[in-house]
Amino acid sequence: MFVCICAAVPDTEIRSCVARGARTVEEVGDACGAGTGCGSCHDRIDTFLLSAEYPTAGLPRTA
Repeated sequence: MFVCICAAVPDTEIRSCVARGARTVEEVGDACGAGTGCGSCHDRIDTFLLSAEYPTAGLPRTA
């Protein structure tokens, strides 16, 4: 699945950038070009960044 259409960057590349240490949309853009065009993918990139920072976000909590 493409996250950034302008730069043709798939989700696997975004995940790889985040795994290598990218922590902002700008850092992802520097690493792979995603988000450097029209900017419509910034929210999607942010989702990957947040899921890396908070891997259990959205999962049910146990008592």
